[in-house]
Amino acid sequence: MSDADLALSIVIPAHDEATRLAAGYARLAPVLEHLGLERVEVVIVDDGSTDATAEVAARVYGSLPHHRVVALPENRGKGAALRLGLRVARGPLVVTADADMAIDPRHIPEVMAALARADLAPGSRTDDGRIAYDSPLRTVAGAAFSRLVHHYVRAPLRDTQCGFKGYRLGAGRLLALLGHVEGFAIDVEFFHLARLLGLSIEPVPVTWCDVPGSSVHPGRVALDVLTDVRGLARTRYVNPAVATSRDVALDDVAEASSRTRLTGLVVARGDHDALVVLGRDDAVGGAGVAAALGGELRTTTPRELTGRSLEAVRAPQRT
Repeated sequence: MSDADLALSIVIPAHDEATRLAAGYARLAPVLEHLGLERVEVVIVDDGSTDATAEVAARVYGSLPHHRVVALPENRGKGAALRLGLRVARGPLVVTADADMAIDPRHIPEVMAALARADLAPGSRTDDGRIAYDSPLRTVAGAAFSRLVHHYVRAPLRDTQCGFKGYRLGAGRLLALLGHVEGFAIDVEFFHLARLLGLSIEPVPVTWCDVPGSSVHPGRVALDVLTDVRGLARTRYVNPAVATSRDVALDDVAEASSRTRLTGLVVARGDHDALVVLGRDDAVGGAGVAAALGGELRTTTPRELTGRSLEAVRAPQRT
């Protein structure tokens, strides 16, 4: 099967999730059957786990026709794992989900439908403007946390931290290329960047259950998120890019990036040119892409990328 036959990639960041992957797959499996196993790719990103997460993921998801387990050599955080997953995903639409599938996976078709109308389709667990956790204290703390987040970043919905989100591949890739945050504040940073880029957002109401066994400490996460969020407004988003012809063929970009061993790039087409957006560490390889395309290696920012059509660059199909 070629990438053209895929309808969806599901990206699952996982750190020390060996004991919860099987139960998560059991919740997801009926939805995969409904969508068609041949049309869905599952990407599990092992974020430097100290347990057998990678081995269990390969075993649990190994029967699927399209699955990948990619690993970070050390624990870097949810943000790093999500960005890697978005850069290697191949489906035209991407849904990110937690390993335990605490958000009901039956919402995936609803997210896909929303992505026909919007660049991003984040899941929202809010009820009357707040998330109702099992613990009343956690519910109150969560509401206070949301108010603090919105004090620093004007996100379009209250539930910024829901791990269940949908992206058109081009938009999700661009957020991954531009993003800086390594930890749990990645969700807020993506909303911040989406606003800077003028991306369209359609939230999708979702249901969830508080699955036990998480290694995440809510209080510590909240402090880390708020620390990162306070710095977002001061972050300079500058990436290397190759300026080339507006009509550059996506296959030619894919071939040039493959030769220079660059992956997960985005072509942003404007009225007069196209920008091949690279990762912040891709400038050396970008020189080779520029030479192959007859373009110019320079830098770009979200302001310049606003309003452009976004296409993800995929590895060329070999015969």
